[in-house]
Amino acid sequence: MRLRNVKNKDEIMKSSPYLILNPKDYKGKWHEYFKNDHPIYIEVGMGKGDFIIENAIRYPDINFIGIEKFDSVIARALQKIPDSLPNLCMIRMDAIEIEEVFDHEIETLYLNFSDPWPKKRHTNRRLTSSVFLKRYDNLFKNDKVIIQKTDNQQLFEFSLVSLSEYGYTLQYVSLDYHHSGSEDIIMTEYERKFSEKGISIYRLVAVKKMSN
Repeated sequence: MRLRNVKNKDEIMKSSPYLILNPKDYKGKWHEYFKNDHPIYIEVGMGKGDFIIENAIRYPDINFIGIEKFDSVIARALQKIPDSLPNLCMIRMDAIEIEEVFDHEIETLYLNFSDPWPKKRHTNRRLTSSVFLKRYDNLFKNDKVIIQKTDNQQLFEFSLVSLSEYGYTLQYVSLDYHHSGSEDIIMTEYERKFSEKGISIYRLVAVKKMSN
């Protein structure tokens, strides 16, 4: 979808208490930022923030960090955050920098509707490629947990193979998540639009034990 420019995005970003302007300073110290020892979940490519914000509202005992690389998109997300949500913050950065920001402190990583990068020459840009899975290795505090949702069948099939070959165990796989009987589904803005059009949503939960 085309990104719409937000005219006052710079002002929104500078004035929001939820946007971390110096995330690398918190590497290995994110619990100090949140001032508690609650588990930390991150969403890479959070879009306009519907998913991460709703999670932070529903689960106050989990700290959530949303990551997005586009200014206009993150500005929209910041505008949606209600007052007093201390278990949420957002970072404006590219996923390629993720090792510079986190160090053995993440419990779960969400990948929702990531760019599928369909051309073969762009395989390594996919967020479930072995290149990125290696980047994620040192992010996790305990077992590595990756949860992916996508509408793209090719990306989903690629992810199943890539994660398995990298040593992850697929604990949950759904080819039609919204009709799987699952409850308490929190949707992204993309997911809501796709669901309304009858497009199937694919979902997986992959875990790699510390000993692996």
